[in-house]
Amino acid sequence: MKTTLLHSWHEAAGARFALFAGFDMPIQYPTGAVEEHRLCRRSVGLFDIDHMGQVVISGKGSGEALSKLVSAAILDMKPQEARYALLLNEAGGVIDDLFIYRADSTGSSGDRWMVVVNAGNRETDVAYFQDQFPRGVSIEDISAETYMIAVQGPRAVELLDTLSGKAVSAFPRAHIQATVINGIAVLIGRTGYTGEDGVELFYDSGKATELWEYLFLRAKAAGIEAGPVGLAARDSLRFEAGMPLHGHEISPIITPLEAGLSWACDFTKPFMGKEALLAQKAAGLTRKLLTLNLTGGVPREGYPVLNREGEEIGCCVAGMFCPSTGTYSANALVSPAYAQAGTKLQVRIRGNPKDAVVVPRPLYTPVYKRNKGACQ
Repeated sequence: MKTTLLHSWHEAAGARFALFAGFDMPIQYPTGAVEEHRLCRRSVGLFDIDHMGQVVISGKGSGEALSKLVSAAILDMKPQEARYALLLNEAGGVIDDLFIYRADSTGSSGDRWMVVVNAGNRETDVAYFQDQFPRGVSIEDISAETYMIAVQGPRAVELLDTLSGKAVSAFPRAHIQATVINGIAVLIGRTGYTGEDGVELFYDSGKATELWEYLFLRAKAAGIEAGPVGLAARDSLRFEAGMPLHGHEISPIITPLEAGLSWACDFTKPFMGKEALLAQKAAGLTRKLLTLNLTGGVPREGYPVLNREGEEIGCCVAGMFCPSTGTYSANALVSPAYAQAGTKLQVRIRGNPKDAVVVPRPLYTPVYKRNKGACQ
């Protein structure tokens, strides 16, 4: 079992741990997951997400090769831009969802890209790249030497503005910039997985604890409430904001069309899985991701979804209590005939049908969707 370099810090902070993607990760701290969730919604939460992987792809033709594998258009990206994309198999299922950052051109040696991958898929993704890319394209897994944390919440950018040496608020979302914080070289990505504004930081693993602790010190000095947030609250934050988690809302047997992620697919260009998706679109979907609010029970992954006649019409892929809305909610793959908001259904919980209703997605509108002109 792997641990992040902040494991001792989390232990000292009283964290509870659980296995996630091969890592012993902090699930929550003594304040509890609900309070951590609310902290991120009202001020600043810090997340140790070094279980994520980072892969650098470079060399002549690297952009074209990467473009043919991922669902989103990337060749129009300018240096320092970031974009969400999907890595698909030939059947259109999702191998992984990625964030792709375009680095400054290296001149005659071609373009340079950093791809952030999910922890449990890192080795699979790297092997897939190695199998698919032509000779001459370099694939470098820099996960071991790169530390990754997230600083998220309505006051996160304010905090970074006080210490980065550059005004983070001056550059738009879905971009990345290099700066120095407390003498440490840092790449600041204006990205996140909570529905709040904020950043993800990439820096030398040897400085893992130093930068983490410095952020808390500077937050306190600035009068900004900040605290650590574990994976339980990270899950409820992303769930409310309608963001998928691999192995739940997306997987190698769930397509972007079923998961409501067609916006991440550019059908004007070639990419792996495109033909399968076009065929699925032409035939019509047989299942679709929707969100349900329940009364009388807590929905969990694998629980059956029933129509009012008691017939099984789908299955929950994730479910939990949502602190921002005060609801017990589930994401489920269900026949499109039942996907209309307001449709009354049921979820079978430990053998007992519980009333549920289809509600609009997402439960919590991300800040960048509320702000005019913000990036997806």
